[in-house]
Amino acid sequence: MQQVQRTNWHTLIVGLGRTGLSIARYLSARDVPFAVMDTRAEPPSADTLRTEFPNVERYFGGLSAEVMCTAQRMIVSPGIALATPDIEKARSLGIEVIGDIELFAREAKAPIVAITGSNGKTTVTTLLDMMAKKAGVKVATGGNIGLPALELLNQRKTELYILELSSFQLETTDSLKCKAACILNITEDHLDRYSGRIDLYAAAKAKIYKNCEIKVANRDDKTVVNLANDSRAITFGAGPTHNGHFGVELAEGLRWLVRGDEKLLDTTEMKVTGSHNEVNALAALALAEAAGIDLEPCLEALREFDGLEHRTQWIGQHNGIHWFNDSKGTNVGATVAALQGLPGKTVLLAGGQGKNADFSPLADVVQKYARAVVLFGEDAELIALALKGDIPIVFANDIVDAVKQAEELACIGDNVLLSPACASFDMFDNYEQRGQIFMETVRQEVLC
Repeated sequence: MQQVQRTNWHTLIVGLGRTGLSIARYLSARDVPFAVMDTRAEPPSADTLRTEFPNVERYFGGLSAEVMCTAQRMIVSPGIALATPDIEKARSLGIEVIGDIELFAREAKAPIVAITGSNGKTTVTTLLDMMAKKAGVKVATGGNIGLPALELLNQRKTELYILELSSFQLETTDSLKCKAACILNITEDHLDRYSGRIDLYAAAKAKIYKNCEIKVANRDDKTVVNLANDSRAITFGAGPTHNGHFGVELAEGLRWLVRGDEKLLDTTEMKVTGSHNEVNALAALALAEAAGIDLEPCLEALREFDGLEHRTQWIGQHNGIHWFNDSKGTNVGATVAALQGLPGKTVLLAGGQGKNADFSPLADVVQKYARAVVLFGEDAELIALALKGDIPIVFANDIVDAVKQAEELACIGDNVLLSPACASFDMFDNYEQRGQIFMETVRQEVLC
């Protein structure tokens, strides 16, 4: 660790990934002196930082309370927990600790729609972006996906900002004032960050509703309803509804997306399938209404949307068996939704780093929807212990082995679904790499 050089900077950026680099560029454009710190000896954006800001002081290879306590303000990247002892010490001394979303919120001039949740937020954010563009709204979308939020400020004549936000980003945000905001759901995730307490995780998510003009909430999730705590909220859910809220209704053998008593869209017109995608569509419609976006372009977007990579993504079928990649299913709630959303029986491939999650909610869903379960990775044994009943459970050494075993276990008309309910970092760089290797294996070993 370098010694504190004590020059003229008062702002310290903590964490130099894509977000940290966007903060550096934001501060530089406003002539704000800053220094940068990172736990890694060579952070991902280090070379870019040296090229663009050669004179900026850098403290790489660890966090230092000594350096932090020389700052007047720290801007902390989402990957670094506020509970980190050195950060807690700095906060105890009255040093301001914020994140990039807080900087964005203080400067953004156009209305903001923000979306968070354990599952589905990227799909809903993408859908809402499509809807706005179809309606001719000049929209800038980013945050937890796509461009970092501060880079959105560079886009001219923006009429609406759409932000996907994680609980990590919301932890360091207090000034966000949304035209509309939505919590899609709360299921166990990132409990390793929140001391095993889902209430702390939910409290971080709840900050999205602070100063919000119109709350949008999933009425099927009791935690979300309690967090919204607003009888004026627009709600959505998987069943029938009333009074202008959004839901699903069965009529003449068809499933309809509805707003109150008004039928909006026959779900067979949608390219994506499954009840979880119907709920995602309803959430996007509710947010669009709250943002003042015309209905017809929104329905057109729903007809055209064909899903996102690694999210119950259909790969192909062979010998009557359909293969799906849901590598983005990094928590138990996502895997439950994916299993429930597929017709027929499914061979489930799951495992990885469980992030201290409780796997017991998988048990009943596996009993009802699964043909068999193939487990791999660091927490495979923990998942096996949580499952009950007579569904066959086998263990695989890696993804290739898992695919081979799943093919043997599946019957004609079944699905094979990779939905790990875990993070990927025990075996892969990220969930994208995990999903890509799974798809390549399926195409080479099964669909060839």
